Amino acid sequence: MSLLERLNQDMKQALKSKDKEKLSVIRMVKASLQNEALKLGKGDLSEEEELTVLSRELKQRKDSLQEFKDAGREDLAEKQVREIEIIESYMPSQLSEDELDEIVKETISELGATSKKDMGKVMSAVMPKVKGKADGSQVNQLVQKHLS
Repeated sequence: MSLLERLNQDMKQALKSKDKEKLSVIRMVKASLQNEALKLGKGDLSEEEELTVLSRELKQRKDSLQEFKDAGREDLAEKQVREIEIIESYMPSQLSEDELDEIVKETISELGATSKKDMGKVMSAVMPKVKGKADGSQVNQLVQKHLS
């Protein structure tokens, strides 16, 4: 089942169960997917393009969550947490710390990276491998740890 089909099915379910919050998030994600398709001039997005959109939506919410926490707005922070949970349910399963660590080590040895100067090269090689399956900041920390 494609992401769009899952979103449509879950949207119907949310309408029936009167889950306004989930319905709102699903509609925002669907709109983002449709906007991306229009921007790229395509009818349907590939799985990777859908993943990119979901990752972007997730990152926006995580950034907002941090800002709300910093501002002491717990009510808005809780809303963001719930939205993050809903979006994460559509993401592929996340890599474990060990799996991610192994991918980073392999990439560093493939590229022959030795210092922090190679950080950008390593990051640009690792990120496509873990797209949607790991958080970029987590990857960044692991790359820094291995290159120091």
